[in-house]
Amino acid sequence: MANVIGVRFRRAGKIYYFDPDGLDIKVGDHVIVETIRGIEYGTVVITNREISEEELVAPLKKVIRIATPEDDEKEKENRVKEVEAFDICKQKIKEHGLEMKLIDVEFTFDNKIMFYFTAEGRIDFRELVKDLAAIFKTRIELRQIGVRDETKMMGSLGICGRPLCCSSFLCEFQPVSIKMAKDQNLSLNPTKISGVCGRLMCCLKFEEETYREINDRLPDVGQEVMTPDGKGTVLDINVLRELIKVAINKGEDVTEVIVYPANLVTFDPALKKNKTEDILDEMDELDEVEFEDE
Repeated sequence: MANVIGVRFRRAGKIYYFDPDGLDIKVGDHVIVETIRGIEYGTVVITNREISEEELVAPLKKVIRIATPEDDEKEKENRVKEVEAFDICKQKIKEHGLEMKLIDVEFTFDNKIMFYFTAEGRIDFRELVKDLAAIFKTRIELRQIGVRDETKMMGSLGICGRPLCCSSFLCEFQPVSIKMAKDQNLSLNPTKISGVCGRLMCCLKFEEETYREINDRLPDVGQEVMTPDGKGTVLDINVLRELIKVAINKGEDVTEVIVYPANLVTFDPALKKNKTEDILDEMDELDEVEFEDE
């Protein structure tokens, strides 16, 4: 086991572990650490946690120091510089006629500047980098990102009226498939289950495990079941309330539709079969093409 602290560098960004090196560090403190991008200024969100060696990304680097007032001031200055750098880069993109959209600018603590952008395809930005390097006289990196990352950086409100999950608390994107929407009895219309980014909504993942667990113990629509009133065929299922609508043949072309609690209905699990499996497989393939980032 290793004693670590968790540090975040961006709002709702991924949490990275560091060795506190005996320093008295509290949640909310700012620290200076070394990452693969260089020296960075981060915020402590987890303190003094014991984790297994398997969870660590070796090597575990030590915290350089707790941020000083001078470090805090430099970080504030970098935020101001980012606004200026954004305007300059945007102007240079226009001058070079590049088909790219500038999303964000980030100054690392050791003065490296990172420009994040989106584009339809590959962009030759070598001349743009030369211009930016000549202006800022420091290391420049341009990084192309997907629409999910763009939305996470920009932030917005979801159809629920709350700030987007990705920009408020989700550290990492989770795989989302169209089958999750089907399991939750949602419309498969892309406009109804897509987020601001145009991809499937991240919140489809939140309750998927619960829906799948309940669905596994309920019959399929169209399956024959036994009820207190005799055999019938399942017409519809309310997963959350665990209610099953069953059509019971009373004879002489008379069919009665009754809603039963799931615990009053029995069925053969061996006959449980998802009749839309082939359709869902095709929809999942469509999801990978139209909804998932490249």
